[in-house]
Amino acid sequence: MRIITGIYKGRHFDIPRTFKARPTTDFAKENIFNVLNGYIDLEDAIALDLFSGTGSISLELVSRGCQSVISVEADRDHHAFIKQCLKKLGTDRCIALRGDVFRFIKSCHQQFDFIFADPPYALPELPTLPKLILERGLLKPNGIFVFEHGKNNSFEDVPGFIEHRAYGSVNFSIFSNREPEGEDE
Repeated sequence: MRIITGIYKGRHFDIPRTFKARPTTDFAKENIFNVLNGYIDLEDAIALDLFSGTGSISLELVSRGCQSVISVEADRDHHAFIKQCLKKLGTDRCIALRGDVFRFIKSCHQQFDFIFADPPYALPELPTLPKLILERGLLKPNGIFVFEHGKNNSFEDVPGFIEHRAYGSVNFSIFSNREPEGEDE
């Protein structure tokens, strides 16, 4: 796993072979971040990475200048790996939490400029996540939410949906709670 750009560009981390998590491919990660450049400036943003897995996205967000990142992962070994990577980078801009994402969402009172979620594709609750995250008010006004999912899911009918991108077998749906442009009455 490598960090694509930013202050830690090119740093590599070897993922233990015992891990079940599949990190977002470098190809997909690079492309989705290129798309995001048109929607949000991550410099000094407050970000949330749900189902962090190996921490690939959290590390990328820190490298790209986010003011703070909260990384939520339930698996004990994955959580420990994320903490180990953060320690190697010597950064305090990411808080790695070990816990259930749904409990976190229900109890979180903070708002974020950017949210990324990469749940297991077979997660039974996967189809409910975009609506849940958007309805809980976790996004700041004009915030961006990127949801990674399998090819068999479509979220075009969810309020706040902006666009869908696919890179190989990796699919992203992008959402926002952008304020409507000044409408005349």
